[in-house]
Amino acid sequence: MPSLAPPLFELGHAEEFASSGRTLATAFSPRDESLAVYATNNVDPQSSQRTYPDVQPVYFASPQAAPVAERRTFISDTSVVFELVQNLSMVSQQENSNAFRVDDRPNVIRKLAYDYVNHTKEVWVYVTREIAKGQPRQYTPDHYRILYSCFSLFTLLYAPGTEAERIPVGEDLMEWLNTHYVEPSSEEGIQLSAQDEPWQNEAFWPYITRATVRGLSKATAFFLDILASKHPSPHLQRLSKSLAPLLTGHPRIQQFTAERDFAIASRRWKEKTKTLRLELDRIPEEARDDGFENWWDRISDIVGILEGRGEVIKRICEEVGADWKEVTAVWGVYVDGRLRRAELPDVVTAILDDMPSDPTDLEDAIQSSLLLGKPIQALSYAAQFDVWLAAHMADLMQALGLIENETTDSDIPLRDYYVLQYAEYMRLDPSCWRHTVSYLCTCGTVGHEMADQVLMRVALRLQTPKDSQTANEESARIRAGILDGVLKEVNATCFEHQREAVRRMVCRIAAQTFLREKNYGLAISYCASAEDWPGMGRIVDRVLDEYIINGPASFAHTVANIAPTLQSLRSQNGNNLNGVFIHRLRFAVRFAEFHQRRLNGELEDAALDVMDIFQEEIVPTSWWAVVLCDSLDLLRNNERFYFASEDAYLLMRKVEEIALQTTHGSGSDYLAILARTIKNGDEKLALQRVQMVRLALTRYYARCGVIDVGGKMSVFSK
Repeated sequence: MPSLAPPLFELGHAEEFASSGRTLATAFSPRDESLAVYATNNVDPQSSQRTYPDVQPVYFASPQAAPVAERRTFISDTSVVFELVQNLSMVSQQENSNAFRVDDRPNVIRKLAYDYVNHTKEVWVYVTREIAKGQPRQYTPDHYRILYSCFSLFTLLYAPGTEAERIPVGEDLMEWLNTHYVEPSSEEGIQLSAQDEPWQNEAFWPYITRATVRGLSKATAFFLDILASKHPSPHLQRLSKSLAPLLTGHPRIQQFTAERDFAIASRRWKEKTKTLRLELDRIPEEARDDGFENWWDRISDIVGILEGRGEVIKRICEEVGADWKEVTAVWGVYVDGRLRRAELPDVVTAILDDMPSDPTDLEDAIQSSLLLGKPIQALSYAAQFDVWLAAHMADLMQALGLIENETTDSDIPLRDYYVLQYAEYMRLDPSCWRHTVSYLCTCGTVGHEMADQVLMRVALRLQTPKDSQTANEESARIRAGILDGVLKEVNATCFEHQREAVRRMVCRIAAQTFLREKNYGLAISYCASAEDWPGMGRIVDRVLDEYIINGPASFAHTVANIAPTLQSLRSQNGNNLNGVFIHRLRFAVRFAEFHQRRLNGELEDAALDVMDIFQEEIVPTSWWAVVLCDSLDLLRNNERFYFASEDAYLLMRKVEEIALQTTHGSGSDYLAILARTIKNGDEKLALQRVQMVRLALTRYYARCGVIDVGGKMSVFSK
C-alpha cells in the first residue's frame, strides 16, 4: 500500500500480507473527519501462525491537508481581522457603550469585510506569481481567486455600509463583475486598434458589443470614432457620431449627490436613446450591409442594450458566452438603473429561470445563493468549497444580524458551527494552536471546552534541545526563571481567554517536566503558580530524597537554587500559601543551608540553623532524628560550645520525645527516614544513633553546667 508512509507492505506483496492472518481496519474520529488505519487479525489469533511483529503501526488520515506555506500565512493574517470583528461585537454588547455610535457599526463591519477581501486578493496575486516562477503551492491560484470573488460579492451585497445600502446596486455589481471576470480582454482591443479597417475582423463587433454590455463606454466610443471617420457607409458614420457621446454620457449614480438628479438625467438620456432608435430604423434595408457584416443588426443590438430591452440583453449575453451574472449586472445598469439590493432576489430568480446556474460549480452556487438572498444556503456551499470562507462569512453574518437566531440540528448556533469546523481544520497544523484557541473561544461553552483540550496538548518544548541555537537560548531563559517561548505564549493565551483552570494544568505539566530534570526551583515555582499544593509536597519529598539517596553534599548543592524561589513565593503570597507545604519547603531549604555551612566550616551559623528550624517548628517529626544526628559533630566539639545550655535542653527534649514515642510503638513515625540513611539500617539501628545523640547531649549539658555556659549566646570558647 504505497500511500501509507512507511508502507505497511510493498507493492505486489498483498498476498503475503493476507496470508499473515491480517487485514486492514479503520476507525473514524468522533471529533472530525479524520480516521485511523491499522492492521488487525482477520482470523482467530490463537489458530493463526504469527508471521508479523507484535507492534503494528497506526496510520492517521484526513480528507484535508494540514495548512502549510502561503495557507498558514493567510490563516494568520486573516485571524487579525477576525479578532477585530470579535472586539466590535463585544463592544456593541456592552450597555451604554460610547465606543462608537450605532450608525457607525455597518461602516465598521464594511471596513473589516474589505480587509478580508484584500487579504484574499493578496494571496491570490502571490500564489499566481509563485506558480509562474515554477514554485508549487498548496492551493491553486484559481482557488484563491474564487475566495476573492465570493467574499467581494458578499461584502458588496450584505455589508455595503450605511450610505451605500440606500442607493441602487447596479453600478456596484458591474464593477464587481469587471474586476473578477474580465471581458473583453485588453489584448483583443489592442489587436483591433492596430488594424486600419478593424470592422472587417470577425472579432470586431462581438468586442464592442461585449464592451457595451460591460459598461466600458470609452472602449466602445474609441471604435465608434474609427467607424465615424473610416467606414465607407455614410449612414454608419452618422450613427456612430451620435452613438459615441450617448454611450459616454450614460448617467452613473456616482456622478450625482441626490438620487432625484440621477433619475432626471436618466430619463433625459433615455429620450436621446429613443431618438437614435428612430434614426436607426430609417436606414434603408439595402444600406445596412457593408459587404462584410450586417452592421445595422450590430448597431441595433447596442442600441437595444442602451434601451434596456431584457430579451435583447439575454440573447446578446448568450451569443457572446456570458452567463446569468453578467445579465444581472447589466440589468441593474441599463434595464432598471434604480434597482435596490432588496429587489435583487426577484430579478435574479427571473434571470435564472432562463439562464440557470451550474449546480456542479461551487463558485456559481455560492454567488447565486448570495444574490438570491439565501445566506444560509450560501454558507452550505461555501463550506464545501473552503471552510475558511464559510467561517468568516458566517461570523460577519452574525455581526450583521443575518443569521442571529439560526441553529443546527444539534442546537449549535449556525455561526458557531462553521467557526468550529474551521477551528478543527486549523488543528491539523499544531503550529496554528494560538489561532485555533482564539476561534474556539468565540463559540460558547462547546468552543471553550474544545479550546481547553487544545491548550493542554500544546507541545511546550521544555526539554533541553540539542540541535537548535534559538531553542537553546529559549531553554536557557526558561531555566533562568524567565517565562519565555511556547510556555509564555500558552500562559498569555490562558490569561487572555480566562482559562485559569487550563493555565494551572499547563503549569503542573511544566512542573513535572522540571521535576524530572531535578530543577526543583522551577518545579516548585510552577506548582505554586498552579496552586498545586499536593504537587509541591511531592516535589519537596523528592528534594528530601536527594539527602537520603545521595548524602548531605549532593543535597545541599541540589537545593541551592530553591532558596530564591522560596523568597519570591513568600514575598508574592505573604501568608496565603498553604501552611503544611510551605513549612516542608522551608525546612528543606533551611536544612540544606545547614549542611552547606557545615561543609564550608561555618559551624557557628550551622548551629544557629539547627536551633532556628526547631524553634520555628518547621522540622517534620519524621526528620527530627536526622537533624539531631547530623548535629553530633557540633555537640562533640571539645574546642568550642556552639549551643547555649537552654538550646541543648531543647534538643534533649526532642531526643526524649523520640525515645518515648518509640517505646509506645510509634518509632516508625520518628525513625523511618533515619533508618533509610543507614546502610542495611532498620529502626533498631536508627534508635541506637539517637541514643548516641542523647549521650552527646548529656555530656554537652554537663560541660555547660561545669563552666556555667547559659543565656542566649550559642558560641563560647572553652
